[in-house]
Amino acid sequence: MKTFDRHGNPVSELAWAADGSLERASVRLPDGSWLSIEPRATTAAPWGLSDRVWRGEQFPESRGWSGEPLTIFEALDWARIDRIPPLAEPGRLPPGGGTAVLNLIAELAREQGATRLAYRGPYPTEQLFLALLESFRYEPEHAPDPLTAFMAGDLAWTPAPHERLFGAGGLFVQRRGLVEKVVFGGAAYYRPDWQSVTRHAPRRVRDVPEGVLCSLWALGRPLEDHLLLSPEGDLRHVLEPVAADGASRPIAPEIRAGVAAAVAAGSAAPLASVIEDVAGAVVLEWGAVGRDLVVIERDRIRVSERFRRALTEALTAARERGPRATLALAAIVELGVLLGDEFRSRAQARLAALPPEAQAAALDPRGTPPSTDGRHARAIADAIEALLRDVGA
Repeated sequence: MKTFDRHGNPVSELAWAADGSLERASVRLPDGSWLSIEPRATTAAPWGLSDRVWRGEQFPESRGWSGEPLTIFEALDWARIDRIPPLAEPGRLPPGGGTAVLNLIAELAREQGATRLAYRGPYPTEQLFLALLESFRYEPEHAPDPLTAFMAGDLAWTPAPHERLFGAGGLFVQRRGLVEKVVFGGAAYYRPDWQSVTRHAPRRVRDVPEGVLCSLWALGRPLEDHLLLSPEGDLRHVLEPVAADGASRPIAPEIRAGVAAAVAAGSAAPLASVIEDVAGAVVLEWGAVGRDLVVIERDRIRVSERFRRALTEALTAARERGPRATLALAAIVELGVLLGDEFRSRAQARLAALPPEAQAAALDPRGTPPSTDGRHARAIADAIEALLRDVGA
């Protein structure tokens, strides 16, 4: 059974056995490649009977298994889906891979009449929570803190799959009544509002009278527009912003330290000091960045000059010291969100490279400075002052 979008582009393929069990499934990713699911592929740890995920670059025409085996997840009865399965190695999936598989699960579950599915796996992370929002709706709908409730196992998930559209020029669009997510040129743009959750979206989808705009967004405002779509998700224009120019210039060490402190304060305690160490080994600079807010290299991270200019304009409009300090704090926090995943990833890699004894010592909470010792707050306060000096406010 094959499915196609309204433009006639292939989206998925499922093959069912005579006894009603799933033989194989394939789903198309935003970049045009495919993931295939091999049901009941292995009985390996950690779950025993498990399904395997494969990746291929083209539509899988053969009945055998080809491509690259990526990871496994707890086996499902695909004819009677009753839960959301845990995945062994989410980091091995390509961008959009987890969402594509979850959307297939949501589609089949809804067709089968399932109304509430639970996730009982060992990895109730924020990343999984955000991925689930794209294909399900959580219950209770008015949970005061849905992410915390998810991590505690207190949410159920109603299947609400999105429509997947593949357009010209590599455009990919997700819709559920409105355009919710767009991928173009390898960059993903999101709406900020998902049920009651506000998602940090530096590449943002927003409605305008002319249609749907995909824009760079920071400090509560659009910085540059990249795409204009119709409300139905069809591409109208690729917008070319004015080319960024100007020489790069260093960001003060106090600002870098404050951004690292903001990331560390919001991360697992054993990672905090390692995050600050890896951040200290990186040069931060303002400079020209094309169609993005940051460029990340091994030893250098460049933050878009457009971000700095937007902050300068906002600070100039704020007359009082208090509002200016609040804006600078918001900028530090936003930079922390932009760079947080990179800093955490580097910190985790550094810990993973340690001998087992050193890892155990680093993860021992007795050796972790308490979060209440005030050093993160002091670093962030110093960063605010340095940022105000940097932009001349």
